[in-house]
Amino acid sequence: MQQLAEIILYDTSLSFSAFIILCVVSFIASFITATLGLGGGMLMLAVMALYLTPSVLIPLHGAVQLGSNAGRAALMYRHVIRQILPWFVLGSLIGALIGGQLVVSLPVSLLKIILALFIFYAVWAPRFKTGRHGNKTFLAVGIISSFVTMFVGATGPLVAPFIAAVSPERHKVVATHAIFMTLQHLIKITIFTAFGFAFKSWLPVLAALLLTGFAGTYAGRHVLTRLPEQAFRIGLKAVLTGAALKLLWGVLVG
Repeated sequence: MQQLAEIILYDTSLSFSAFIILCVVSFIASFITATLGLGGGMLMLAVMALYLTPSVLIPLHGAVQLGSNAGRAALMYRHVIRQILPWFVLGSLIGALIGGQLVVSLPVSLLKIILALFIFYAVWAPRFKTGRHGNKTFLAVGIISSFVTMFVGATGPLVAPFIAAVSPERHKVVATHAIFMTLQHLIKITIFTAFGFAFKSWLPVLAALLLTGFAGTYAGRHVLTRLPEQAFRIGLKAVLTGAALKLLWGVLVG
């Protein structure tokens, strides 16, 4: 076991105990996201932040979330709302390219406050609940969320209310959110790689986190199937509100 740990953690800054904790959290985070559609990304980000520096945290978190969301998207692909997908991807490309150029120049605390306030508006504004959101809306959501994710990491709560507003049932919300986040994180780590981040030394750690994350996704999907639609909607709103409060609290105490 010790030799295996040395191989996995070679040339990284993680201790073996931290590695085990991250694997457990990866399972739990993916389970939560597969059940409620989101929330796991912010949990994973918060725990990873305890052990990794910011320059390593955001690229690695993006890679972990890519794997977690890709597994969920693969399992639930038939539920994806495809007509809005190209517009979100185009927006994500634009936002990530702009954010990549500014990633070292804007205060993260400001972006967290903006993100939190936007989530509050998206969840609780009366007109948002009944509004119809077309292609231009998802182009804009892609630009904004992809820009912010280059700095903050977990922007699933920003995207989720828009998907929930156009989706008739929970499986479509979870599946569409999964494919959106998969493609956005893929774009993000591609840009970080182009900017010179060395993923190679972290590949064994990432492989372990992706395996445990897929296991959590598989388990959570079965819970989602049994979850009543109303309970899903209430849980989704609670997680979104909690995520926004956590962002604001992090700015206040940071």
